[in-house]
Amino acid sequence: MKRLSLQWRITLMTALVLCLTCVLMNCLIGYLGMRSMESIGIGLTARDNINGGDPTSFDPASEEIDHELTIVVSDAQGSFSTASWCITAAMTLFGGILAYFVSGCALRPLRSFATQVENVRPDNLADMKITEDVPSELGRCSASFNDMIDRLDEGFAAQRQFTGNAAHELRTPLALMQAQIELFCSEHPDAQPDTASLLGSLQEQTERMSQMTRTLLEMSELCSVSCNDIIELAPMVEEVLTDLSPLAEQRGIALTCDGEAQVPGSDTLLYRMLFNLTENAIRYSRSDSTVSVSVCAKDDRALVRVEDSGPGIPSQYQKSVFQPFFRIDKSRSRTYGGVGLGLSLVWEIVALHGGTIEVEKSSENGTTMLVTLPRR
Repeated sequence: MKRLSLQWRITLMTALVLCLTCVLMNCLIGYLGMRSMESIGIGLTARDNINGGDPTSFDPASEEIDHELTIVVSDAQGSFSTASWCITAAMTLFGGILAYFVSGCALRPLRSFATQVENVRPDNLADMKITEDVPSELGRCSASFNDMIDRLDEGFAAQRQFTGNAAHELRTPLALMQAQIELFCSEHPDAQPDTASLLGSLQEQTERMSQMTRTLLEMSELCSVSCNDIIELAPMVEEVLTDLSPLAEQRGIALTCDGEAQVPGSDTLLYRMLFNLTENAIRYSRSDSTVSVSVCAKDDRALVRVEDSGPGIPSQYQKSVFQPFFRIDKSRSRTYGGVGLGLSLVWEIVALHGGTIEVEKSSENGTTMLVTLPRR
């Protein structure tokens, strides 16, 4: 019973009540009908004076009364009983069907509410409030939902503001540190091996922190970017592959692309999405392999697939890879570079455009990322 929908529960309960009511009504009417037929038989028996006296009841099995009268009354009783039970079954079935459709209409606001809850995303909280035109039973629920949306919106706004402020504050000292380290390295080219190793490590870590700061700043400013341009994805993919070709040549990886599609969105953000996905695929692919980017239009959606030849993503981590700072293997991520924000930024951009991203397939032979974007 717990696995059934609310509509089916209401339907079955209504059908059960109708069935019990009809059975009880059928028993009462049948009892009264039988008594009435017995009264008719008694009257007919009295008129014929079968026993010479006044009979007290009608017995169809009695041999003293007319056999034809017995057959007529017995057939009438049987027909009445059969018809009453058929009517009971038909009314129960009809009542159940009627209850299903009526309950469906009554539960329509609840379905609409559930659909609205499913569509809540961090970037559309302001548009997800429920109007006051709801049944009284859902009034309190809608008010609580709207209050929750307000609190979530305030929380996400505070989080974005904090991230942006922190990134702004960190950017200047990190740039100063990088400049000072580079200046020291240029002024002391003959430094001791230990000193040179320390300076190289400092440069690497400050560069990673600067990259993290830039990514956090971009993520905090996503909501302020307009997404109303019409973008041709095929030329953008070619531009991304051209920009990443030095990295691919360095690792001995071939880049391919095919297909075309048109979507509305932000030119800057969609470029960054394709760049991050392709760069990630290049970094994790094996040498002398191929990274392919394909674009196609399907119904009202545009599908973008980025396929690599890397070690694959375990199934238990295929949703977690889009979380900020998540790494499957920290040592491997350190080898390939990155700060754990590339796919998180991609997820934010895709969600801002009303699309979805997922790991379509992954094995030890490679991974395919699938991005689905609306074409309208």
